[in-house]
Amino acid sequence: MKRDTILMGAANFGPGAVTIWDGFRAWFNKKGLPFEYILYNTYDRQISELLLGHIDVAWNDPGGWIHTQRTAEKEGRKAEALIMRDADFDVASVLAVRSDSKFQSLADLKGATIAVGNSNSVESTMLPVFAMKEAGLEPGRDYKLLVYGSSGNGYLPWIMDGEVAAAKAVAEGKADAAGLSEANYQGFGNDGTFSANDMRVLEYTPKYDHCNLTYLESPNSAPRELIDRMTELFLEMSYNDPELQPFMELEYVKQWKPARTTHYESIDRAWDFTESLARDILKPAV
Repeated sequence: MKRDTILMGAANFGPGAVTIWDGFRAWFNKKGLPFEYILYNTYDRQISELLLGHIDVAWNDPGGWIHTQRTAEKEGRKAEALIMRDADFDVASVLAVRSDSKFQSLADLKGATIAVGNSNSVESTMLPVFAMKEAGLEPGRDYKLLVYGSSGNGYLPWIMDGEVAAAKAVAEGKADAAGLSEANYQGFGNDGTFSANDMRVLEYTPKYDHCNLTYLESPNSAPRELIDRMTELFLEMSYNDPELQPFMELEYVKQWKPARTTHYESIDRAWDFTESLARDILKPAV
């Protein structure tokens, strides 16, 4: 039986998640849209619930999108990206080194030690490691890979302990370079994780897109007209609306935009390469 209320899944990254989606839910309901949400402690569960048809849409990070899209395709179904934040377009990851290091290009990192975050992190592991491959260097063969953090508790990209440890490893001289998201590289320099003057970007990865609201039709899905109305309302949200601004600010969005899927290609390729690596190469260092 089809649902008469849209049910959305999102990551339970902390108390802010409740504030954000309670606020958006109230606004949607005032606009006449029946909308509810569920928070999940891991993306693994959220992805599974979407594939099973237990929810209509899911707010996915890039890894969640790739996993959903690929699994749906194997089942003869098609996942659809509906909307994205303005902040989700054209982001990048970096390979960062100490400011006084001798390295001038990725090729110079042959024989070096590279620190990354969790093995299943798109931003701090998959894309930087793939950038190294594109430069002709593979982990275990051409350089040592230090993986900080564990993926044993599931896919939890909002937990940045591994990425923080990777950045500190370079700052403290335990590694030569670190794979980081560009946003976290800038944030770590501002919050004191490392001194901004002591680090520099050696290389940026190709630009890619980040989160999207993913829809996957199922026998239980809310009617398509409700999904379309929800999409319209997201796109109508204004950061200048005092009712919405606090929640949009928490969600790091100033404008919602129609989603695109053309800029996930580099993640697709990095995903394939990471999956091809021997398991011991991605074993956590700590």
